[in-house]
Amino acid sequence: MTGWLDRAAENAHKFAQRNPRAVAAGVMFSLAGFAATAFGVASPSAPGTEIAQQIVSEDVQPLPVHEQLEALAAHQLELNRSTAGRANDTVDRLLSRLGVSDASAAAFLRRDRSVRELLDGKVPRLFTARADESGRLKELVARTPAERQDQITTHFTRVTLQPDGHGGWKVNREQAALESQVRLGSGTVRNSLFAATDDAGLPDTIATQLSEMFSEEVDFHREIKKGDTFSVAYETLTADGEPITWNEGAGHLLAAEYINRGRVYQGMWVRDAMGRGAYVGMDGQPKQRSFLASPMEFSRVTSGFAMRMHPILQTMRAHQGVDYGAPVGTPVRTVGSGVVDFAGWRNGYGNVVEIQHDGERSTLYAHLSRIDVHQGERVDQGTRIGAVGATGWATGPHLHFEFRIRGVHQDPLQVAKATQSPMASVSRAELQQFAISARTQIAAARSIGAVRAE
Repeated sequence: MTGWLDRAAENAHKFAQRNPRAVAAGVMFSLAGFAATAFGVASPSAPGTEIAQQIVSEDVQPLPVHEQLEALAAHQLELNRSTAGRANDTVDRLLSRLGVSDASAAAFLRRDRSVRELLDGKVPRLFTARADESGRLKELVARTPAERQDQITTHFTRVTLQPDGHGGWKVNREQAALESQVRLGSGTVRNSLFAATDDAGLPDTIATQLSEMFSEEVDFHREIKKGDTFSVAYETLTADGEPITWNEGAGHLLAAEYINRGRVYQGMWVRDAMGRGAYVGMDGQPKQRSFLASPMEFSRVTSGFAMRMHPILQTMRAHQGVDYGAPVGTPVRTVGSGVVDFAGWRNGYGNVVEIQHDGERSTLYAHLSRIDVHQGERVDQGTRIGAVGATGWATGPHLHFEFRIRGVHQDPLQVAKATQSPMASVSRAELQQFAISARTQIAAARSIGAVRAE
């Protein structure tokens, strides 16, 4: 036996000298002395029912070491690595993070306009690279938000870079569907709801939806208490299996439970065959109003729906909307579902978005620094439509918001309080199935919190 090991070691040493690969040399010593004996033992039986036991022993001889090393040397290794784009990315920095060392690929990325834009730090993007063992690029895939705004929550743009087989590179650009995964989360309030959801790893959009789902039952500004708990199930949107980094990477809050001062509140998201959705209780009763109380998550009213001294014209005039003070860039959301009737510049209003909610009601959002929707686009309640600015006749950054019914201006704050959300067209049997699924998801999410607390 000793002579066989000596000969094997000598053969392995000679092979390593002829094939000086680091990985082969590392494996050589671990295999040189490998031998194994296989045996089996019958499981013990109950007293009085003993079964004859037999031990079978057999020597297992490995393949010659040099054959194992040759097979390993012939194996083509690949490196797969992913990274998110960064604001200060250059071609060299990106490829270095991806483990790619390929001068041809780097030169192409620098000069080709169709892929050079992928380094734009203003656009969220995810990269995946496949390279050989020497670092040469075999494939680079970039995933970015959909090019059309109306597809931003349903699709993404996939850009693929591959060698063309002739010393050059080919680029393929396509729109692909986002996929939804269900995730669970739970937590306990220590200081504030948003601090607790951050600790639980929930996206901010899900935390906002949680507060909106139960806003009619819990005052999250004054009534939350240390020790309150929440359990949620929510959608995570993925591009080719990778969680996206734009739009908070989240879809709808699917089911939730909030326990406030010992009182239990539960809700779920239901959607009918036409794609219309709403938050309801387990009994099917609506939990949201048709219109949100504010077009921004956090803001303050600086001018209400009343007569006032116009800040520029310096005359007493009726203020036919509500002004909300907020920094430039603060997201503005539609207070209700509808169709974008106008998106563009309108004199003293500056950048404006106007949304038609039904045959009678419409809302207007003015002085925006940017517009994120286009005319004719359908939007759901809470969809981001732009950002706060100071365009048009504005003395400072704020949002001017108007609500009209049959063309007549109404006080938006009063309208929000007086309306209740219409139910999606869902049968009683469907509601029962939704409720069963929601309760199961909530129980699973609650168990996560219990395990974490132990």
